[in-house]
Amino acid sequence: MIATKPISVAGAGSIGCYVGGVLADAGRGVSLLARPRVIEEIKSNGLRVTSVEGFDRKVTSSQLSLSDDPAIFQQAGVVLVTVKSTDTAEIADLIAQHAPSEAVIVSLQNGVGNALVLRDRLPGRRVLAGMVPFNVIAPGGGRFHRATSGDIVIEQDEAGTAAQLSVPGLMMRPTGNIAGVQWGKLLLNLNNALNALSDLPLREQLAQRSWRALFADQMAEGLAAMKAEGIKPVASTPIPPAWTPYLLRLPDAVFQLLLGRTMKIDPEARSSMWEDLQRGRRTEIDYLQGVITRIAERHGLNVPLSRRIVASIKRAEAAGKGSPGLTPDQIRELV
Repeated sequence: MIATKPISVAGAGSIGCYVGGVLADAGRGVSLLARPRVIEEIKSNGLRVTSVEGFDRKVTSSQLSLSDDPAIFQQAGVVLVTVKSTDTAEIADLIAQHAPSEAVIVSLQNGVGNALVLRDRLPGRRVLAGMVPFNVIAPGGGRFHRATSGDIVIEQDEAGTAAQLSVPGLMMRPTGNIAGVQWGKLLLNLNNALNALSDLPLREQLAQRSWRALFADQMAEGLAAMKAEGIKPVASTPIPPAWTPYLLRLPDAVFQLLLGRTMKIDPEARSSMWEDLQRGRRTEIDYLQGVITRIAERHGLNVPLSRRIVASIKRAEAAGKGSPGLTPDQIRELV
């Protein structure tokens, strides 16, 4: 039974620490492969997991196995992969070297191709794709805060992995169309770059019609590219993907009413790409807007906004000064 097997989190950043912390609080055996900085923070403070809905638990470091050595995978029955898409191939090779062959591998990453990379580099192993709809921020002191709402979705399998991994405070739902779910999430994740370029909290950014209109235009380019490729995205919210660009352009008061009924967003929530820029790390832009530009190129589509946003993020990465704090008009002028 998966529910009784030790769980290793491969690449415990914000998402990995939150998921691992909630699982450990529920009594699951959890090990975290993390950076030394994260390990020391948890050893000094414990691991506190909180959420926008009011969930608040603290796990002591003694309730977890912590290491920056991938040998920590050796006892794993389940490996939850939470590294950036740029690191998927590398972590797959480490899993191949250290994790038992019967361990179930679950990708909880952004993007649409990570499970394929894992399967390619882990032949014969059970690999399941997943989608994490929520955002996690790390205020420090060992705290990891889920700042938006939603349940994790995992590829349906005969073992019922999603249900067996579900615990109070962290529900995981199975789906028979994980590819469609991941493409739907990619559309929403196009705002990650806009939030990173804005230097605004997510809720404040989405409260401004000018930013939402820019997001809507991004989604329109993404939907056109997906249609050309024959991809049918599945919404991770009650709103169908094709309707979302229109709804984003609604007046502020109407949009806020609609958003409040579909999603909770903490006032301090920001995108993971904003955090990457602040910390001087490589972003996942090539796996978000970059995917749209590559599809568009194959089909001869014009996606100028997507191309400019890719270039703007890469320029900010190279500068190493965090978010450039652009306005919607500045981004449009660049186009």
